[in-house]
Amino acid sequence: MSHHDERTFVMVKPDGVQRGLVGDIVSRFEERGLKLVAGKFMQIDRDLAEEHYGEHEDKPFFDGLVEFITSGPVFAMVWQGADATRQVRAMVGETDPAESAPGTIRGDYGLDLGRNVIHASDHEDEGSNEREIDLFFDDDELVDYDRVDETWLYEEEDH
Repeated sequence: MSHHDERTFVMVKPDGVQRGLVGDIVSRFEERGLKLVAGKFMQIDRDLAEEHYGEHEDKPFFDGLVEFITSGPVFAMVWQGADATRQVRAMVGETDPAESAPGTIRGDYGLDLGRNVIHASDHEDEGSNEREIDLFFDDDELVDYDRVDETWLYEEEDH
């Protein structure tokens, strides 16, 4: 796997969809140079929501998370690029929009912790990107292709 082959999971949450932010959010990742390899507009059912947030099962806010993520459609995506999980997290900002810098997605579009517009795989949680991709997408839904600008995005690797 070359340095620009990491894949990461991103989801525009129901608040982001309802506020019409899907296009803006997709544009940000595209403009950065990340490559969209899968996308699915969907309604999450309770089972998938509980599995997705499984690590928080014992926390008091678990039911609220599940309730919210199933409250309306979401846009689930897989993005690919150099160090994609960390790059995407940096663009998304902190979990709490109030602590997110302007210029980040949450810093620009969010005010409230419970309505933070977007979910992205955690770069500090080893393997969370693969686990979440597998939860939402089958292998045949991930499209492998070359984007025409890739030679301008990455320095050539020494072989």
